[in-house]
Amino acid sequence: MTAFSYTEHPSPTALEQIAEILKDPGFGTNFTDHTAVIDWTLQDGWTNPRVEPYGPISLDPAASVLHYAQEVFEGMKAYRHADGSIYTFRPEANAARMNTSARRLALPELDEQLFIESLEQLVAVDKAWVPSGDGEALYLRPFMFASEAFLGVRPAHEVSYRVIASPAGNYFGGELKPVRIWVSRDYVRAAPGGTGAAKTGGNYAGSLVAQQQAADNGCQQVLFLDPLHENAIEELGGMNVFLVTNDGRLLTPELTGTILEGITRSSVIQLAKDRGLKVEERRITLDEWDRGVSDGTITEVFACGTAAVITPIGELVDGDKSIASTGTGEVTQAIRDELLGIQTGTVEDRHGWLHKLG
Repeated sequence: MTAFSYTEHPSPTALEQIAEILKDPGFGTNFTDHTAVIDWTLQDGWTNPRVEPYGPISLDPAASVLHYAQEVFEGMKAYRHADGSIYTFRPEANAARMNTSARRLALPELDEQLFIESLEQLVAVDKAWVPSGDGEALYLRPFMFASEAFLGVRPAHEVSYRVIASPAGNYFGGELKPVRIWVSRDYVRAAPGGTGAAKTGGNYAGSLVAQQQAADNGCQQVLFLDPLHENAIEELGGMNVFLVTNDGRLLTPELTGTILEGITRSSVIQLAKDRGLKVEERRITLDEWDRGVSDGTITEVFACGTAAVITPIGELVDGDKSIASTGTGEVTQAIRDELLGIQTGTVEDRHGWLHKLG
């Protein structure tokens, strides 16, 4: 185990104030008292692992990340179980995906054990921030960025890895209800050979104008298409998509390099197979979705991701056209209940996905 140094926050948040925040944690608006940090240089590699007070980061105006967006991140949750213990879900998969993203962005890879230890160290000092309400968790955000002050176009020689944490409620609200999705015809999320399979901020920045279009049209999320393959569906702004058929199949877009491989996505696929569903990972066109809903072949549609877990899609809005689904279906509800049950400790963890943080 790597030795992390620890600097206590000079004025930590009072327990009474934390309790007040946890009554309605929201998402990404409140942050714990500390952050885990590890430095990297080309010469020395990863050094100086520590937990220090949460606060502003001092960056040179010439820091590479500010000019060339050399940055990757992860998203995961820590859940408080009934006995008070704290677990996270498949952190080794997040570590592997961060390294995949790092390779694509020419950033250094971080050892899986060091990644997991950074989570353990932060939660150990900020465990009071982990909520216990239904569907609530402590959202963990590991991220890595180029901190070197250098304007030349090359991979940075100095990098900072950090973990921050934020108590999180239900992403789309407390009640599970279908969301409206806007089909983007003006923008694409990623292109072949691009960064679509990496979890990097630039992908999200490029999706925001389409997300704004969605909001302007009364939708909560945006669906991106692949115009090179008959408008095959790709993913939402930050979630993967699944369609349930009336003959026991679960359809989802295949990973072609333009879609992020979600940890929740792979977990859903495994749980679906456990239930006897035939999973098909392939190209699915928007026309197939439309026809399937119209003739009853497609009975349920849902999206999944770390923040929202599983959310049913109730309506797909494509300009003046609307494709309605059945709302929260039986398969959607069952997989969601099982996945959340595993994460929160109320359902058996048959696949060994949980990792105890404290």
